[in-house]
Amino acid sequence: MAGSLNKVMLIGNLGADPEIRNTPGGAQVANFRVACTENWTDQAGQRQERTEWVTIVAWRKQAEIAQKYLHKGSKVYVEGKLQTRSWEDKNGGGKRYATEVLCDYFLMLDGRPQGGGEAGGYEPRAATSAGRAPARSAGMGAADEYPDYAPQAPSGGGGSAADDDLPF
Repeated sequence: MAGSLNKVMLIGNLGADPEIRNTPGGAQVANFRVACTENWTDQAGQRQERTEWVTIVAWRKQAEIAQKYLHKGSKVYVEGKLQTRSWEDKNGGGKRYATEVLCDYFLMLDGRPQGGGEAGGYEPRAATSAGRAPARSAGMGAADEYPDYAPQAPSGGGGSAADDDLPF
């Protein structure tokens, strides 16, 4: 294989409201953590659970959408790529590292926010059994940075109408 692939797909719940900030250049960025929980039964028949906390970074329009619609506990599907940053610890602790998911796009899997929608708000993002696929969030962050980049919604590839409900 001549190339490589850096792609991450997650479904989980936000552990806190997104943190929003602006860069010196004026770009808006949102950071939020998603809890992805795995359940299984071990060899002794005991139910086990493990939660991985993943930091997500969304830029520009996606950051606005995250700030407006995502809140602690929100269920979300995130697709993006892994990115590792490094910096020098201010307290003389040496070099520090953080691995994050740079968000290409996300799907809000919950329905309307509590209190109902507002004019111009979003439609429910939950996949339904009626054969309607969830809509992608507006504002593709990578498209702002790379004008020729046009991510496609994941496709089921020839399954039934119920398969179209799946975000992957």
